[in-house]
Amino acid sequence: MPNRTLLIAGNWKMNNDVAEAVKLADELAQALPEVPAGVEVLVCPPTIDITTVHDRIQAAPIALGAQNVYWEAKGAFTGESSCDMLKSAGCTYCIIGHSERRDYFHETDEDQNKKAKALVAAGLVPVFCCGESLEVREAGTYVEHVVNQVKAGLAGLEITCPKQVVVAYEPIWAIGTGKTATAEDAQEVCGAIRETLKEMFGEELADGIRVLYGGSAKPGNIAELVAKPDVDGALVGGASLKAADFASMVVKAGE
Repeated sequence: MPNRTLLIAGNWKMNNDVAEAVKLADELAQALPEVPAGVEVLVCPPTIDITTVHDRIQAAPIALGAQNVYWEAKGAFTGESSCDMLKSAGCTYCIIGHSERRDYFHETDEDQNKKAKALVAAGLVPVFCCGESLEVREAGTYVEHVVNQVKAGLAGLEITCPKQVVVAYEPIWAIGTGKTATAEDAQEVCGAIRETLKEMFGEELADGIRVLYGGSAKPGNIAELVAKPDVDGALVGGASLKAADFASMVVKAGE
């Protein structure tokens, strides 16, 4: 297996006002003055908190990401943020394609594709999310469903280095529900994603692209998840809002 750097990424979702973001960022910086070898740490706060969090974590080994982006450079797109805006605020990553964006805001595969291309062109790393509903899981077509999301969302993406894109597999039925896919479940789909990436980008690049698992990932299951050959970390929701839990996940992933 290629020696891929694990990525533990925290998605704060729509939580934490500025004062709360300061508190959590300070706690994370204090809890993670250094991180284990072979592990990278990322936090993705709400847009309103990005510059605040950037200022608080500069001395810590923690990367900063956004939760959304628009693909146009500028213009009359009320409420949106461009790639250059995110870069200027200190972001190096951006989550796209999360099931909540797809479901609640009716974003399409085409939208994700435009976002992915815009991010890579701007030198930002898309964390491309994919995953199936409980209905699709129970129908037994979940691998095909997720693979099709990856093919559509990353079609035509031009990368020269595997660190230019991250894929996060998040079974929708396990997000915020307390239900977690088993490590074997995660490996099955993450392995299928890896094979799809090989078809799209070639074996050498695809072997280095990190594929994360998300969906009720927590300190108690992170070690088992990252022990699987095609699971290269986690996109963490609820547990990322507690500094002790998130820091614990980082340490356990590196053990």
